[in-house]
This record gives sequence, C-alpha cells and structure tokens, in this order.
Amino acid sequence: MSASRVWFITGSSSGFGRETVIQALESGDKVVATLRKPAVLDDLAQKYPADRLRVIKLDVTKLADIDAAFIQAKEAFGRIDIVFNNAGYVVVGEAEAMPDDVARQQFEVNFWGAVHVSQRAVRFFREENKPQGGLLLQNSSASGFTGIPVIAFYVATKHALEGFTDSLAQELDPAWNIKVSLVEPGSFKTSAFNDTNMIMVPQHPAYANPALPVHQFRGAFLKGAGQAVDTATELPLADAARAVGKIIEFAKLPDPPRHFPLGKDAIAMTRGTMRALAEEIDKYESWSDGLDK
Repeated sequence: MSASRVWFITGSSSGFGRETVIQALESGDKVVATLRKPAVLDDLAQKYPADRLRVIKLDVTKLADIDAAFIQAKEAFGRIDIVFNNAGYVVVGEAEAMPDDVARQQFEVNFWGAVHVSQRAVRFFREENKPQGGLLLQNSSASGFTGIPVIAFYVATKHALEGFTDSLAQELDPAWNIKVSLVEPGSFKTSAFNDTNMIMVPQHPAYANPALPVHQFRGAFLKGAGQAVDTATELPLADAARAVGKIIEFAKLPDPPRHFPLGKDAIAMTRGTMRALAEEIDKYESWSDGLDK
C-alpha cells in the first residue's frame, strides 16, 4: 500500500462508519464513503475536495448499487486499498417473538450485504489493483463468537459473517496479496444506540420476569438508547472514536491477524467463551474414543 491509502467504507452515515471516514481523511488517506442517503455526509463533502473524498449512494442489499459503487471508486481513485464492511444494524427482541420479515431483513443487510461487498472486493483487489492486493476488513462483533440475550438474530448474522470470512480467507491464493480480518468490537457509544437506528420488537409476555437475563439485557439496550429503565444490567459503552483510531492503526499492519477483539468487554467475552468451550471439550473428549473406522 502507498502512503496515501484508499478506503471503501459501507454504512458511512453514522457510528463506526462515519467516524472511520473522518479519521481516515484526517490521517491523509482518501475515502469512498458509501451509504443509502448521501446527503447525510454533505458536511464532509463540502470540507474535503473530490480528490480526497467521494460520497456514493449504496444500499448493500442491491447488487446493482454495489457494482456501480466499485466502478465509481475505480474511476475516482484508480484503486482501493481497504474495503471496510461496516453496514449493519441491531434488532432487539426475544428469539421466540422475532417476526420472520424483521429477522430476514437484518440478514439481508448484516450478512448478505457484507457477503456481496466482500465478493466484489476480492475481485477488485485481484483484477483491478496494480499491483494486486488489499485488505478486506469486516466489522463483526464480539457477539460473533458468543451468544447475547435479546439480540439472537443480530448475533446470528455476526456468527454467519465470521464463518463466511474465515472460510473465504482460506480460499484465497496468497499470491494475490489479499488480507482478510474481522474486527470484533464490544459495546461502544455510537448512533446504533438511539431510537432511530435500533429496532425494538415488543417484549413477549413470557419473558417479562425481571430475574431473566433477557429482561435485563432488554433494559440495558433501552438505557443505551437513552431511555429510563429500572433494570440493573448496563452496557459498558466505551469511546467509539478511540476504537476507530485503533482500527485505522490496525489497517496499517503488514500482516494483520484474522480476529481482532476490540474493547475490554469484547476480550472478556471471548476469553470466557473460549474457556467454557475448552472445559466442555475436555469433559466429553473420551466420548469420541473408538469412533474411528
């Protein structure tokens, strides 16, 4: 990669996406900022010239939009060094009560949108960039490795993204010089935690028991959105701007790791899940004795 890198960022309207656009530009890089409503970034488009920032309409659920965005990025800058798959959102609700259409749409954005952008990113890195190469950076979640009550389908989209990405990375020819990494943030204070960007499905009455973790976590998400709720559980919302600074730094590594848990809560969750899994494997390992043909 050259000193001035070109980023292609999805979901640039708010949260990690917008902050990454800002910090990438401030660091001297160039940015293709994609989002469903380009007018949201008018302030940045007025601040930075077209040879530094291009704002492009992109709905990741539409294949034609994805193709057009990559074509426009090539026309604008001639290459892309980093594709940051960031578009996504949270739906809060018990798994039993989640309407199919709501759950499926979350998969269309969080999983299939990221898949289709990833496919085109790999092709671009291999066939358009001279020399070949690039970094595919997936904004996953600490929940991509463990379960969390009341956001089962969001968690499922991230588990799916993790499995897809791990498999994709193993398929790539090392000669293409394409790096693939999963950023796995914990809880950060972004616009995902407000009434307009977080969908809240009405509580199923069977889960209204205050002692249940699902009830406590529902309250935690509501409090994260600024609502007054009488529950003890809190989301440890850390500083998103500082987290993005680490993502910018991470993207400079010549050989980045596949997995990058980000945030003390993310690290604790991942370690806890790994520890519990190892204990279960050890406990029942002998059950596999004698199964070889």
